[in-house]
Amino acid sequence: MADFDLAVIGGGLNGVSLARDAAGRGLRVVLLEQGDLGGAAANAAGRLIQGDLAVLERRALSRVRTALAERDTWLKIAPHLVRPARFVIPARSDERPLWLLRLGLVAYDRLAPPGGLPPSGAIDVTDHPIGNALQRPFGTAFEYSDCLVDDSRLVIAHALDAAERGAVIRTGARCVRADRLDIWRLVVIDRGHRQVITSRALANAAGAWTGTVAETVLRMPPPRASLIKMGQIIVRRLFDTDNVYVFQHRDRRLVFASPYQRDFTMIGTAAKLFKGDPAAVSIGADDVAYLCDAANRYFRAHLDTSDVIRSFSGVNLVAGRPGKRFAREGTMYFDARRGKAPLLTVFGGDITTARLRAEHAVSRLTPFYPMSPRWTAQAALPGGDFPWNEFDAEVERARERWKFLDQDQAVRLVSAYGSRLDAVLGNERERADLGAAFGPELTAAEVRYLMDKEWARFPEDILWRRSKLGLTMTVSDREQLAAFMAAGCEVSKASFGKE
Repeated sequence: MADFDLAVIGGGLNGVSLARDAAGRGLRVVLLEQGDLGGAAANAAGRLIQGDLAVLERRALSRVRTALAERDTWLKIAPHLVRPARFVIPARSDERPLWLLRLGLVAYDRLAPPGGLPPSGAIDVTDHPIGNALQRPFGTAFEYSDCLVDDSRLVIAHALDAAERGAVIRTGARCVRADRLDIWRLVVIDRGHRQVITSRALANAAGAWTGTVAETVLRMPPPRASLIKMGQIIVRRLFDTDNVYVFQHRDRRLVFASPYQRDFTMIGTAAKLFKGDPAAVSIGADDVAYLCDAANRYFRAHLDTSDVIRSFSGVNLVAGRPGKRFAREGTMYFDARRGKAPLLTVFGGDITTARLRAEHAVSRLTPFYPMSPRWTAQAALPGGDFPWNEFDAEVERARERWKFLDQDQAVRLVSAYGSRLDAVLGNERERADLGAAFGPELTAAEVRYLMDKEWARFPEDILWRRSKLGLTMTVSDREQLAAFMAAGCEVSKASFGKE
């Protein structure tokens, strides 16, 4: 008998979504991630949960309708991680005409499920707060509803839910060989320890490394696909509202400027074909200039490339060889040859449809296993068991229980942990009870929780994925955090393999 029903290679959003879905259907699941969960493309996405106006412009109405339905599903199951926002498109006479923008947004509204987010509308920005950050003479803008997501924490929430439903999540674990018989025999290097595990089915969800895994681990032809580099930049906050600005760039692509961690603005996405090692990807100077140019066409505050505080970049895999506009839908292959263990290959796609993509992929295994029905559209992710329109009330409940939290601290913590904040703060009554402080926000209690429950091993796992506190933390505080985590890791190493 095999050790597991399904082994998943890759701990990005596709991988953890597969693990969560399968574990919730009663399958015995193991997930193998060679680095950190969500440490590659998932950490460089544009944070958008959307129907996608660019897809609407290509008249892919069915895809937009599906994505908008998924947007509402995310709001329902992850209200702490997925937050509604009003997106604003300032109208330029030399870009898409006003009538086309208005018509497109009316269609966008009608494709969305009824009774959800507010519909689109026109705004005179001359005397409106939205117009304060814009150059003159922008007089008209259109606004519509979509959502922003904490993409890195969305990955972690899926892994947590999968683990609570019985899945085994292994980070720092690399599959170096897979032999395919009537079951899969996997050779894994797990933090320096060689192990062999067996599984009835295998899912290759290694993101940008999907082709490499196919060739070197599975020893089969890689999928016909191209690597796409994505880049975002972080600058000082350019506007005071909570809106997301949508800019039409010179090449007709849409560029988004969104509020980021209170004091900053994220601008993206720059995307282009990529060749090379996905582990060594970085945003190019031309991409930084492209995004600054987009902002400078609209905002009053001028941006130079030297104003960029940080950038995020990652590589995604898309089927075929895209042209100017890159494919956004995910790809799934299913191989179930007679006498051979099943193989799923899942790659690409946007954040919005990740849940649905995993649901479809796991459902392909139903002829091979007895399993429960589809379920992920109705079950809240950890911390998300409250209505999406009661986020502010959840923040107030947190401040009432932990009176040492100020408003900004409560918002950050509820945005990360939702209704499970007590797992981090416990019943402590004073901030000092949470242990050492690493800057004004991060405490030893939170770090211990992230190491014990969320697979954080290194400072960057906490500072740039499970939080974004790296943007404001001093060098001294980072060094103290590294020393604290190293001491904790020594304890973990001493107990490795004793369970």
